[in-house]
Amino acid sequence: MVNEKVAELLNTQVNKEFYSAYLYLAFSNYFSDAGLDGFANWYQIQAQEERDHAMLFVQYMQNNDIPVTYETIEQPKFNANEHIDILKAALNHERYVTGLIHNIYGAASDAKDFRTMQFLDWFVKEQGEEETNASDLIKKMELFGSDPKSLYLLDQEMAARTYAAPSLVL
Repeated sequence: MVNEKVAELLNTQVNKEFYSAYLYLAFSNYFSDAGLDGFANWYQIQAQEERDHAMLFVQYMQNNDIPVTYETIEQPKFNANEHIDILKAALNHERYVTGLIHNIYGAASDAKDFRTMQFLDWFVKEQGEEETNASDLIKKMELFGSDPKSLYLLDQEMAARTYAAPSLVL
């Protein structure tokens, strides 16, 4: 039996993951409108990953008889005067999600809910990778983004990204 507070946090996380997908779809649209289809691809894939993360939480909850409640997903809001503003917003969002995961982990630890802690181990690792990827993208944009030819090559690098479904066993 999962602790009530942990169950509530897990359910909140489902909805936060779906919001993340919406946010990344908005970022993808921004880059598509800017003619940077590689960056648009990057964020399309990010959106797919976030949807998959939400579904992993849903599956875990269903497997543990925790009711899932879907809430209204807020419209993503962000300001971007330059392309790098989107990249920085993505890093800040990943840091926010990391905090949410850590909060659930802490609540599970307090409740001695070792099953949920084990489930969350994958997400802790994943968030580290997400933050690193977002940070690396900012560094690349800072190095190359002001030169049109370099930006074109960076966009091509982003276009080469392909989707790989998570391999988490529940």
